[in-house]
Amino acid sequence: MSERILMDADAISRTLTRLSHEIVEKNKGTENLCLVGIRRRGEIVAARLRDLLLKYYGAEIPCAGIDIGMYRDDLVSGYFVPDAKVNELGFSVDGKNVVLCDDVLHTGRSVRAAIEALFDLGRPANIRLLVLCDRGGKEMPVSPDFVGKNIPASRHEFIDVRLAEIEGQDSLGIEARD
Repeated sequence: MSERILMDADAISRTLTRLSHEIVEKNKGTENLCLVGIRRRGEIVAARLRDLLLKYYGAEIPCAGIDIGMYRDDLVSGYFVPDAKVNELGFSVDGKNVVLCDDVLHTGRSVRAAIEALFDLGRPANIRLLVLCDRGGKEMPVSPDFVGKNIPASRHEFIDVRLAEIEGQDSLGIEARD
């Protein structure tokens, strides 16, 4: 099967610009704001948003990536206690308005794991979820506050996000898989 490109590099850039403005609007400014990206692509999304917030608002927003591997309920046994020290962000989330960033929202399990990891690091004032793509198919009660593009996809379809920092180019596509 061939992949259909739904967003090219220009569309992704425009979408991230729009999302940066939506963050500031919903937060009523840049005060007390921080960005945390779910590794790996969510971290890149967060870093790009940080750069846009600096460009458009002159605000230097704390930004880091968070590793959720030890918090995934489908990967970790019940006898394992996650070590919060693997996620030293370089800033405190206590009392902050955290924008949790990821590339694709599907089941919600990654988001649940990231929220758990964040609470091991402190107590944010609030956590808002930003995703480049919401594909549907949630298994958890998770709803994004900021969405780049809603792309309803069946469980036989794969959303492929490519980012220049990893693959050398930006694109978002969908492909049917068996």
